Amino acid sequence: MNKKRTTLKDIANALSISTAAVSKALNDDARISVKTKNAVKQVAKELNYQPNHLASALRKGKSKLVGLIVPRTNSNFFSSVVENMEEVLNKAGYNIIITQSNESFEKECDNIDTLLYLQVDGIIASMANETVDLSFYEKIKSNGIPLILFDRGENDLNVDYIGINDYDSSHMIIEHLIAQGCKRIAHIGGYRRTRIFNNRIRGYIDAIKKHNLPHDDELLIESSLTLEDGRHQMEELLALKNRPDAVYVASDYAALGALQVLKERNIKVPEEIKLVGFGNEPFTSLVTPTITSISQHSKQIGKLAAETFLGYVDKEVIRQSLNKIILDSELIVRDSSK
Repeated sequence: MNKKRTTLKDIANALSISTAAVSKALNDDARISVKTKNAVKQVAKELNYQPNHLASALRKGKSKLVGLIVPRTNSNFFSSVVENMEEVLNKAGYNIIITQSNESFEKECDNIDTLLYLQVDGIIASMANETVDLSFYEKIKSNGIPLILFDRGENDLNVDYIGINDYDSSHMIIEHLIAQGCKRIAHIGGYRRTRIFNNRIRGYIDAIKKHNLPHDDELLIESSLTLEDGRHQMEELLALKNRPDAVYVASDYAALGALQVLKERNIKVPEEIKLVGFGNEPFTSLVTPTITSISQHSKQIGKLAAETFLGYVDKEVIRQSLNKIILDSELIVRDSSK
């Protein structure tokens, strides 16, 4: 197989005309006859010519590419954000390059370097759990490229951010569980070093204190929030001398792991222990019992992130500041907490 890429020169040589004439013909230049245009397009088709759109765009000063960094792609939240983001960007003539960090700081840094090398016109990102050092994100800004963060971001970067009110979401969950008669509520959260999980933990603690419920250190656990984490942390909570009557988990995947353990132990949900997740993943409405969860408005976040980037497209100088768009979350009450 001949893997050599067909060039304008190949088409020109086949027709004994100049490469300039070929270029004009492919771009329907009025100065080229219809006969020549048809001949050029026919030979281009026969030689399987593929125009180098990236090179063409870069000559015009724009790649028409937007880089996207997500912690993982196997989440309905992130896939929904991507779908809605892409819809808005495609209509504006942009394509996206999707990378995932797999929650790794090192992989995230590699992703940023790759996207900068590809000369993307902007980067939209949700940070990895491991990320503490923001220098690679500062590199994006120093290159004069707009940076938009969603779901997970840091105020210190002073860029645009779109997400939900994580602090209030925790309050909403605790208020709901208290209304259901719960008096000893545990929280399996993410790591405090990540802003959104720190906000969820703060919201949990403040809501517990507001209602004078026990705030024991053993009831608050930080983790990576994987399914396996949910299983392990639920085992830890069940081993307590005075186990909780409700567990709020900051991720639906970890909540699913917790539910598996409860069912294996023949602990009735919600009669003995009530359970609430976070993210409103599709499986939360399919398992038994169905899992109460927080909807993060992924469709709206995706569209707003794309529209925020497009607001910088025509600006010669990019000047960003901390500009937050915070959406109210919604508690979807299901069988696991009724």
